[in-house]
Amino acid sequence: MNREKWLKKGFADEPVDPAMDLKAEISRLKEEKNAVILAHYYQTGEIQDIADFIGDSLALAQWAAKTKADVIVLCGVHFMGETAKILSPEKKVLIPDYRAGCSLADSCPTEEFEQFVKEHPGYTVISYVNTTAAVKAVTDVVVTSTNAKQIVDSFPKEEKIIFGPDRNLGNYINSITGREMVFWNGACHVHEQFSVEKIMELKTLHPEAEVLAHPECKGVVLQLADFIGSTAALLKHAICSPARSFIVATESGILHEMQKKCPGKTFIPAPPNDSTCACNECSFMRLNTLEKLYNCLKYEFPVIEVDPEVALKAVNSIRRMLDISEKLGL
Repeated sequence: MNREKWLKKGFADEPVDPAMDLKAEISRLKEEKNAVILAHYYQTGEIQDIADFIGDSLALAQWAAKTKADVIVLCGVHFMGETAKILSPEKKVLIPDYRAGCSLADSCPTEEFEQFVKEHPGYTVISYVNTTAAVKAVTDVVVTSTNAKQIVDSFPKEEKIIFGPDRNLGNYINSITGREMVFWNGACHVHEQFSVEKIMELKTLHPEAEVLAHPECKGVVLQLADFIGSTAALLKHAICSPARSFIVATESGILHEMQKKCPGKTFIPAPPNDSTCACNECSFMRLNTLEKLYNCLKYEFPVIEVDPEVALKAVNSIRRMLDISEKLGL
């Protein structure tokens, strides 16, 4: 066990016997250690299939807050692991690859955001869950794409609000609530890259297909959409819609669950501007693999830690989100 080497790499890369039944061994380790595996919809299909629970950011936070497991393995990105640790500080929280970050969280450095907040005295700070624990610590309430509209609507119309860090989601919420929130200028690299021209080409090839889009997409992409919603909302719509085919403008990992839930329907990933790609994947999400998940459980590494003082401040904004969501039935 070369922990020094792993610390530098950010993941346990002990060789795994190719003949090993990885899924069976992961299940055995999970039971042995009283661990639970939580996976985001943007993970690879094989990780989603072995997870105890898959969901979007809101659902993962809700599960992290209520699980009775001793160990939480968060198959997603770093801020999700931080959220789980903040909500369950007594539990060990692991992530298969510590380098699995988030371009949206990275677009909002803590010190710069703190200065931005100071420059807007009297404003309520609403931050998207795709942020670091330190940013959540200077936030009044956290939101996800599932509950952002409802939480914004829970404040008086005259409330002055800073919304960060996603300008695209903020613009969308402004457009459907009539608000004039002030934005931090951040964005998700995956949702920024969808090509309007290629989506139009797909609509020409598949005129019967509905376009589903995540609100992190640019406004010009949202204008093409038949339905706009969070990852979980897109999945639910695909299940309930009478349409038989869909062009999906969000990270392509969700297509795995869509196809499982709707085996008779066709799901087409919306392509990015890069002409060499047919779908749009988050490179951070793809850092997690079954092999790393196995080593992560075996060696209980890498571990997510959050500074206690930061966690104490951040937990209030997350708990406030969960409380409002529960009251609203989300």
